[in-house]
Amino acid sequence: MPGAAFVDLDRTLLSGASGPALSRALREAGIVESRFVRAEGLLYRIFDLIGETRPSIELARQAARFAKGWSQDDVRAAAGKAADALVVAVQPYAHSMIEEHQKAGRPVVLATTTPHDLVDPLAERLGFDAVVATRYGVDGDGRYDGTIDGELVWGRGKLRSVRAWAEANGIDLADSWAYSDSFYDSPLLGAVGHPVAVNPDPRLLALALVRRWPVTHLDVPEGVPKLPVLGLEPQKLLLTFVRPELLPWVRLEVSGIEHLPESGPAILVANHRSYFDPLALGMAFAKRGRPVRFLGKKEVFDAPVVGPVVRALGGIRVDREGGAADSMAAAAAALAAGELVAVLPQGTIPRGPEFFDPELKGRWGAARLAALTKAPVVPFGLWGTEHVWPRSERLPRMWQVFGAPKVTVTAGPPVDLKHRSPAADTKRIMEAIAALLPPEAREPRDPTPDELARTYPPGKAPKAPKAPQPPTAPEPAS
Repeated sequence: MPGAAFVDLDRTLLSGASGPALSRALREAGIVESRFVRAEGLLYRIFDLIGETRPSIELARQAARFAKGWSQDDVRAAAGKAADALVVAVQPYAHSMIEEHQKAGRPVVLATTTPHDLVDPLAERLGFDAVVATRYGVDGDGRYDGTIDGELVWGRGKLRSVRAWAEANGIDLADSWAYSDSFYDSPLLGAVGHPVAVNPDPRLLALALVRRWPVTHLDVPEGVPKLPVLGLEPQKLLLTFVRPELLPWVRLEVSGIEHLPESGPAILVANHRSYFDPLALGMAFAKRGRPVRFLGKKEVFDAPVVGPVVRALGGIRVDREGGAADSMAAAAAALAAGELVAVLPQGTIPRGPEFFDPELKGRWGAARLAALTKAPVVPFGLWGTEHVWPRSERLPRMWQVFGAPKVTVTAGPPVDLKHRSPAADTKRIMEAIAALLPPEAREPRDPTPDELARTYPPGKAPKAPKAPQPPTAPEPAS
């Protein structure tokens, strides 16, 4: 039998509680009087902070009695209008999670305590295959009769409801997934073969760590953690500390940052001159306060110490030998979630004479990603980073406090791409980057041997050929 994916609603699929949007729609439809919901704002804030509690569930249980006499059709109509607001609150990476399960042939089921009539329009809008939710009893006139028809879909009641649905639809729970934020959903999580704690409350987080259940957050890429209590991903916290004044050995000048969108997806491209480039770009991006997902070589991600840090910051691993499709899919998913993705089209720092070539050459990845996602491509020109951290040195030159080298990061308007030829679009991208560099970058010149040596990794610079020795005169015959 196939498996399915069961997804909780509040603080799992959605970033917070669905209650405010649903209550507002019910009030606007004249179904609920305002005097009944004066304290709901405080209740929902508490829920968003700590998740479900037994008192909040008891209120949900009593809600069926308060709904007595409401028209089922009117409630569904109001829920349809609420769905417009709730769709916006869906976690960015939830869409790709739903799509992945459905592509694998697994039905995706919304499993929630919230009444079925209130969530069914949202589930339909999002493409869910089924809904397992609390149902209210309905009388012969199509009005709620004040009872719960069957289980309150919560705790063990949710597990029983899911099992009943699975048996009716030929689903194997041992081959199924379940996603929830709540400790009270642990019976369901423990019953499936693939439990996932999403944005877990403190007790579920502790249980997940003990039972080694995956912990994830659907508002950040897979593998990116959130700091407890603060609810921040590491890169967000890092942005508050990445400031030029904290690096006295660099004089950083950033311009054109207004071209970096304040919201929505974009592909950020730049030239590559130094190991310092990602940090220089990061300080520029920090001026927008938005996290950025960098594509990086697999060697960086596989490094013992640096690798876990890069993954925690949301980096995307690129394996050119066999995993290029995976990195492209991960980058596309990030863009679909409205994120910024940074790509260095040159792939690696040019070596030798190529480093000084005025014509920048790049790989096709950024152009292909743009054609796939139609996300705008914003170019950045980097200059001077090689004086901060030459490729020939293992560490940056942090001793250069006096006479610190100047580094410029310049952003330009989105590149006008045609999405017909990756080669032609890559050329447009590299020309747009080159146009942001100072005039001397576009003038050919002959570098000195020392300049050439600094473009190679430590110990990799080619040895200069030995000067030819003058021929020795033959010894006179004795």
